[in-house]
Formats: sequence, structure tokens, C-alpha cells
Amino acid sequence: MRSNHIVWHPAHITKEDRRRLNGHKSAILWFTGFSGAGKSTLSVAVEKELHHRGIRTYVLDGDNIRHGLNRNLGFSAEDRQENIRRIGEVSKLFIDAGIMTLTAFISPYRKDREMVRRLVGPDEFVEIYVKCSLEECEKRDPKGLYKKARKGEIKGFTGIDAPYEAPINPELIVETDKESLQQSVAKVLYFLEEKGYLNV
Repeated sequence: MRSNHIVWHPAHITKEDRRRLNGHKSAILWFTGFSGAGKSTLSVAVEKELHHRGIRTYVLDGDNIRHGLNRNLGFSAEDRQENIRRIGEVSKLFIDAGIMTLTAFISPYRKDREMVRRLVGPDEFVEIYVKCSLEECEKRDPKGLYKKARKGEIKGFTGIDAPYEAPINPELIVETDKESLQQSVAKVLYFLEEKGYLNV
């Protein structure tokens, strides 16, 4: 339980100051979709292009985060919620630091994604639905997880015996079973350019 004696300590340098120094806005690009849909691949490819344009970025990847910050969490509904809550709070700090933050998480529940959206400003959460059919994700199965889930070796696996709630009104949809990686990257970059994220 949080103490009642904790008080937020204000800083002299603001988010706007950091954005002006960087020359671009900061936001969360939240990539969501099935395991194997291409979230990590896409987020890393988008980051590479943004880096080449002088945009300060950082990728928070689901598996990587579970090696450290969230290594004590499992895959129950409650642990998944806490996983996303922590990532939301970390992403909020990155936004304050003026960094374009790319997050690649299955994040299967709408309420959890909406919780993160509410943590930040109106234009600081960009939900990107990495849409790919379950059949295609199972064919790809880059980590062999679907095979294990079908055998019952993994319980609570999204799309097999746990639900995935697709975004209802995401800012952007990329269809990785119909588009090349280059086409998906271009779609994300075009969105960011059109919405003015790449300048102050």
C-alpha cells in the first residue's frame, strides 16, 4: 500500500522543453496483436527509420521486459494487467523525457490498453493494431509457442485458450499477412508525418 506521505517533486525542465531540444514530439506507439503477428519486427524496423531521421526513440518489447522489470509476472489475467500497467507507467516517463516510445506487447485486453491511454495526453497514445490471422501466426510460430499451446504444454495462451480483444477504433491498422514489412513501416511513418509527430 502506498504511503500518504509521498509527494510529487516537480522538475525545472518540462516535457515541452525536452521536445523542443529534440525537435519532435513524444508519444507511445503501442503495437498490439497476436504472438507472431510481427509486432517486435515492425517496431524495431520503424525505430530504425525514425533513428535515421534523427528522432530519439526506444523500443519496449514484451519478452525483453519480462527478463527484467516484469520477470516476477506470469500470464494470468491479473499478471497480464500488471504487466501492461507497469509498461504504461514506464512509457509515460519516456514521453516526459521527450522520447518516441515503441511498445510491442500482445496486450490482449482492451481495458488494459485503455488504462495506458488514460495515463497520457490526448495525442500521446497511438494504438497500432498489428493485424494478422491466427492461422498465419500459427504457421509462422517463430518461437514454437503455438505448437506447445496446442499440445497443452502452455496454458492461457492468447488465441488458443485465452482471448484476444482486437482494438475497436485504433489509430492505425497494419495487416502483416497482406503487406510486406516495408509497406507496414511506410504506413506507420506516413501516419506520424501526417499527424505532425516528427516535428515540434
